Amino acid sequence: MHPDSSAAPLHEPPGGKYRKVSALVALPDFVPGMGTLYVDPATLPAGPFLAYDHQGHLVSSIYMIPMKDLNARRAFSDLKIAHAPADHVDIVFNAGHPGVAEPHYHIVVWYVSAERAAQLAK
Repeated sequence: MHPDSSAAPLHEPPGGKYRKVSALVALPDFVPGMGTLYVDPATLPAGPFLAYDHQGHLVSSIYMIPMKDLNARRAFSDLKIAHAPADHVDIVFNAGHPGVAEPHYHIVVWYVSAERAAQLAK
């Protein structure tokens, strides 16, 4: 069961069961290329992770789907996103990092343009 990120505020902190990822695992407060991340720990590893820019605006919802689940053909149904227009989606392989150590894919639903998303690298 995934929390309803459709109710997530468009500004941080999202509140509810969401916790700042940097308080849960060894990641920085602001992850370059992604933003400041929040997640309901009960939903790990998939998420949704809510990502906010330097100004505290919601920029994306991120799902981290383990390769083992994809290989097992596990279904991920009714994954929620915020009530914001989606601009584009990125699907990116990740070999593992603190919090989701196993190989997985990041499925990123961006609510901002690719140009604005690129600014998160700073």
